Amino acid sequence: MISRKFTAIAAGLTLTLGLAACGGEGAGSGTNNDTADKDPSELVVGVAMPTQTSERWIADGDAVKSGLENAGYQVDLQFADDDIPTQQEQIDQMVTKGVDALIIASIDGTALSTQLDAAGAANIPVIAYDRLINGNENVDFYVTFDNENVGVQQATSLLVGLGLMNEDGSEGDAEGPFNVELFAGSPDDNNATFFFNGAMKTLQPYIDDETLVVQSGQSEFGAVATQRWSQDEAQKRMENLLTSTYNSGDKVDGVLSPFDGISRGIISALEGAGYATDEMPVITGQDAEIASVKLINDGVQFATIFKDTRKLADQAVDAASTFLEGSIPEPNDTTSYNNGVKDVPSFLLESDIVYKDNIAALLVDSGYYTQAQVDAGQ
Repeated sequence: MISRKFTAIAAGLTLTLGLAACGGEGAGSGTNNDTADKDPSELVVGVAMPTQTSERWIADGDAVKSGLENAGYQVDLQFADDDIPTQQEQIDQMVTKGVDALIIASIDGTALSTQLDAAGAANIPVIAYDRLINGNENVDFYVTFDNENVGVQQATSLLVGLGLMNEDGSEGDAEGPFNVELFAGSPDDNNATFFFNGAMKTLQPYIDDETLVVQSGQSEFGAVATQRWSQDEAQKRMENLLTSTYNSGDKVDGVLSPFDGISRGIISALEGAGYATDEMPVITGQDAEIASVKLINDGVQFATIFKDTRKLADQAVDAASTFLEGSIPEPNDTTSYNNGVKDVPSFLLESDIVYKDNIAALLVDSGYYTQAQVDAGQ
């Protein structure tokens, strides 16, 4: 059984991005030819980011702003503190002020239709940044990572930590059964379902043959989702799971976590229940937040997914510049991301699994963090 499962996972690990046959296929009407003959210094790009409570989004906002300014554009960067009305108002104001392009990382992918209709009416190109905006035709381009494969990678790291797979993709020696619990991201974030579906596609064969046992029985997205990706909510749910399901001496062997903040909430709950560092379950993550990278380096958290947001910011800047030059950016995927109205032309980037033994190669040598930051966790 494990050999059959391994074949399926190996296939998942070799996912490649299908190149679009035509660079302009499926693009919206946001190209603004009125900007093509203007100097970049005359143009303003509005950048709407969801929150400053996550170091990841602060870094994204700074990187996009820096890239646009280096290209000569003016930038209106706003953070919405995870409050939907605040983000709606910020984008309304950007449109009213007459920005020439919009880059939006939405809080709720269904809550911006009024704002996007206004942008469309003003012929302002809209680039969805890492989170797809749903239910509206005025989404002209999407820059993100291969989100289903991120879920595959999270599940793979869980299997590696449990010994069912080796880091090189070969089969591990462990047999199980292992007790695992599942966490997913926010139900209002389109990416959360992609992460979870990719992970479950990978884990389901192990669950079906009881190599992995979800002791709580909670394995559907609706039951395991974490509103707003909240660390506190994740900690509360893990505390409840430990009390309700693991109070008879059973131990948790692994936890699928979709985000480092959620992972830290899970770890806090486990530490509160008496789990020591050397008996901590295998815990996954995402975003390579520096606090979690230190936890990985210290042997507390097992892995995270590194999405190099410098590359994502560069891609967003490139897309905005192309629109403002009167052209249409070239996607490498035109079919994977349907927002309920259209297939949004997208550019998907690749991600990496970070384990303790490759922190230096992936994060330090690339200049993303210094070794001192990894050691300090800040």
